[in-house]
Amino acid sequence: MNPKRMKRTNIPKRYVIVILTFICTSVCYIERVGFSVAYTAAADATGVNQSSKGMILSTFYYGYACSQVPGGWAAQKIGGRRILLLSFVLWSITCAFVPLDLNRVTILVIARLLVGVSQGFIFPSIHTVLAQWVPPHERSRSVSLTTSGMYFGAAAGMLVLPSLVKFRGPQSVFLAEASLGAIWSLLWFKYAIDPPRSEHPKATASGFGELLLPIKGNQKTKVENGGHSIRTPKIPWKKIIFSLPVWAIVANNFTFHYALYVLMNWLPTYFELGLQLSLEDMGSSKMMPYFNMFLFSNIGGVIADHLITRRVLSVTGTRKLLNTIGFVVASFALMALPRFRTPNGVVFCSSVALGFLALGRAGFAVNHMDVAPRYAGIVMGVSNTAGTLAGIIGVDLTGRLLEASKAAQLDLTSPDSWRAVFLIPGSLCIFSSILFLQFSTGERIFD
Repeated sequence: MNPKRMKRTNIPKRYVIVILTFICTSVCYIERVGFSVAYTAAADATGVNQSSKGMILSTFYYGYACSQVPGGWAAQKIGGRRILLLSFVLWSITCAFVPLDLNRVTILVIARLLVGVSQGFIFPSIHTVLAQWVPPHERSRSVSLTTSGMYFGAAAGMLVLPSLVKFRGPQSVFLAEASLGAIWSLLWFKYAIDPPRSEHPKATASGFGELLLPIKGNQKTKVENGGHSIRTPKIPWKKIIFSLPVWAIVANNFTFHYALYVLMNWLPTYFELGLQLSLEDMGSSKMMPYFNMFLFSNIGGVIADHLITRRVLSVTGTRKLLNTIGFVVASFALMALPRFRTPNGVVFCSSVALGFLALGRAGFAVNHMDVAPRYAGIVMGVSNTAGTLAGIIGVDLTGRLLEASKAAQLDLTSPDSWRAVFLIPGSLCIFSSILFLQFSTGERIFD
């Protein structure tokens, strides 16, 4: 057969977009885990106390919180594709040129704030892009795959970066992260586009496609009666702020990220000081909690889409079921974690906790696009602001709790020093799952 006559197999563009956003979130979380690993190694080597470590580790989240809602607004007005590229370039440049020097705390704080501000635009932009490209019946698994990149990146970072720190020093982590950021930026610039009308003939009915693209102030769009509209729909800020389903999403986003950021930033310290075990000596087991998140996130997305498309449950019922199972199981695993005093036990318990939290994302995390497909980036910005505040509070509070334990003459190898650290997110999981059961919906509430 003549090769020239063979039909070329074209991958649907929306699949390319989803894969690129998966890689995007992976690289972002390699950066976050990388800083935690590199800074922890440098700080422990110079005797920095736990409260100071908590302050530096939480600095990122202050900048991240400031740019969530502006990120959603910018993605809505300018376009998620453009904002995503700009934010990635900015944080990559910052990582490339800022030294990890513990004697220059001000420069380190400013750098982490800049990285936080830059990355704060990323997730609202991703949700805006996915709302434009992904049809409703594919949203659960598409969002789950994209967000599972966070856990894949965290797992890869935990596996590779401690060895990089050991052999090349903490600064090498920053250069590696900046290189990954530059590579992704080139891929996104080359392959990402806005969705054309032809690929989404049912955009109006389905709630995705060109209908959701940003409209310039002087751009005219035809309507059925032959008239023209020159005004971009106003963002319903009041309705968003006072919506109980939105607050149900916000509460669960706060809880999810409180647990995730505490474990991401303090699990290395728990292994090093709580169990007296070097991360380099743990081999591949240290990546299992995040790899489990990667698996369960995608399993949750597939289950959710199956339940919805097969009409086993409504969208509302599906979101509530998966969210409740995920958060309730995670709560028990978190509260049980300090009782485990062996590396395998801690890895198992943290894997269960993070895995089921990831399963719960098929509930609350996709719900942005259920209730507000046109304003998914805005709602995600509001929701992720709460998640970022959880990072600020949780990471800093954990450092203070550990310092208080030392002041009370409790050794950090004692389970009592860590009990409150894991009890707080465990309790939050129960509370937020109840809120989601009571107030969430899978119906579209914003036109």
